[in-house]
Amino acid sequence: MPTHPTALIADDEPLLRTALAHQLQHAWPELEVVAQARHGREAIHHFEAHHPDICFLDVHMPGLSGIDAAHHIGRRAHLVFVTAYDHYAVQAFAEGVLDYLVKPVEPARLAETVARLKDRLQAAQPAANTEALLQQLATHLQRGTAAAPLRWIRAQVGQNLRLIAVDDIDYLRSDAKYTLVAWRDDAGLTGEALIGTALKDLLAQLDSAHFAQVHRSVVVNLRAISHVTRGDNETASIHLKGRHETLPVSRSYLHLFRTM
Repeated sequence: MPTHPTALIADDEPLLRTALAHQLQHAWPELEVVAQARHGREAIHHFEAHHPDICFLDVHMPGLSGIDAAHHIGRRAHLVFVTAYDHYAVQAFAEGVLDYLVKPVEPARLAETVARLKDRLQAAQPAANTEALLQQLATHLQRGTAAAPLRWIRAQVGQNLRLIAVDDIDYLRSDAKYTLVAWRDDAGLTGEALIGTALKDLLAQLDSAHFAQVHRSVVVNLRAISHVTRGDNETASIHLKGRHETLPVSRSYLHLFRTM
């Protein structure tokens, strides 16, 4: 093994790859990130070229996923999975010996993972026999991704990639080929961004207890509603807390506000 441990980072979001590399630089200065990959196929290529000690693999990547790449790598490296789906993924990881990080990666959690990896490298402990665990994880995630509500939305805001907590979203509106995401931060400041995911695809992943479709092009966070005003022809307008704009309610969805 080289003097300094080495690592590979695989994530389809370049800004998230860079962010994790910077976090690792602070949490583990001796660790050398020898390669970064955009998807599973590239991760496999870089692994074979550099043979890193540790691989940080995003679970969901286009083409070959992080789990697919892990099947190829096997016991030749210590694996750390990075996922945005915490509930079902963590349940799967907790049942095995696989390491995981939940996006956005918290420094305290990263420090715990780094400590475990250092111990394993120091003890020359081989990576776990992962084949059965990976199969179990893939089954958990396939079932859990469909059932677990979405928690974060990635949006490009200028030159920055912003991770928007779903709880902070006031509403979503279909805009041609894009979806407008309107949110507010902890300080109450509002923001907007366009993303490429269709509104109907987002709606299927949102918690129906908090989000409702009120128009064919609008989904609203029920917790963001101030009041609803009835209009003509069996329509209505939604007024939002701390926002000047109103949202339309079409006749098909007016039943949601019958008690007003």
